[in-house]
Amino acid sequence: MSDSRFTDGRHELSRRTLLTAAAALAVPAVLQGEPADKQAAQGTRGPKASSTWPHGARLAVSFSLMFEAGGQPASGAGGVIPDPIQQGSPDLPTNAFFQYGVYEGIPRLLDLFDKHRIKMSSFMIGRAVDKAPDLAREIVRRGHEAAAHGRTWENSYALDADAERRFIADGVESIIKATGERPVGWNAYWMRNSPRTLDILQSLGFLYHIDEPSRDEPFIVKLKGGDFVTVPYTFHLNDIVSSLRDEFDQLYEEGSHRRRMMVFSLHDRISGHPNRVRSLDRFLTYARSKPDVWFARKDEIAHWALANRSATPILERGPPTVTGLPGAAG
Repeated sequence: MSDSRFTDGRHELSRRTLLTAAAALAVPAVLQGEPADKQAAQGTRGPKASSTWPHGARLAVSFSLMFEAGGQPASGAGGVIPDPIQQGSPDLPTNAFFQYGVYEGIPRLLDLFDKHRIKMSSFMIGRAVDKAPDLAREIVRRGHEAAAHGRTWENSYALDADAERRFIADGVESIIKATGERPVGWNAYWMRNSPRTLDILQSLGFLYHIDEPSRDEPFIVKLKGGDFVTVPYTFHLNDIVSSLRDEFDQLYEEGSHRRRMMVFSLHDRISGHPNRVRSLDRFLTYARSKPDVWFARKDEIAHWALANRSATPILERGPPTVTGLPGAAG
């Protein structure tokens, strides 16, 4: 974790200090809409009785940025052209479509998050990081989380156990080499993992994954090696900025009586276009105007869930081959 700093317009805190405290004392990151002295007082008392988020927040909002440009195969990657290219021929326009994320998309989104003083989690493909290490470093320098997204932009669930472990570890090593940060969060290609993936992740030092769209709050799955956090994903809001306000309002309303979390995923080559960034800018202006909203990285949410285990759903599932859901291999 980098020691980059961030502000909420009233005070400045070290992100490394916050994460350390979150794990040990359940003291979280910045909460919008509360003065610093009130936050400090609530931090000693814990959340309000009606909330299980830091400082009594009623809603957590978390953004993911998928850093995938350069991690795709040169031929055959999915893109905007419906007609498949002849096998083996480099798909030049599709690769250029991906490259937009490096040249334009990620830099534009980083500036937007800076404008609103929001930190997010970037899920990075190892090969993409190898090709654009300066951009990976810049993401971390600005205070965002570097999370893992595999060695390349392709499925890994059909690999044998050793090959799957190498696939994950290779991506981790690329991120460490470029940024100095060891990822603790995981996202698979199209969220498809093998029955043993969570156990492999835990053995490699991961704390959480996002590959399950089953809840609007984080939860813990018990594995052989202990607790492992799921910070759920969302399919229905992938790069679709037009519905964000309705999603936010509904969850914010529900957050008055139960823990709620809103997550939104941005793909570098899609959500980084000017019209989408402008729409996202309007949404963030609206969301930041509401009190009691915690804008958090996913590693912060995972640490909070672990530090507040009694308020976090804990699932004891059977093997994925039996339940059809992520869990311990058995």
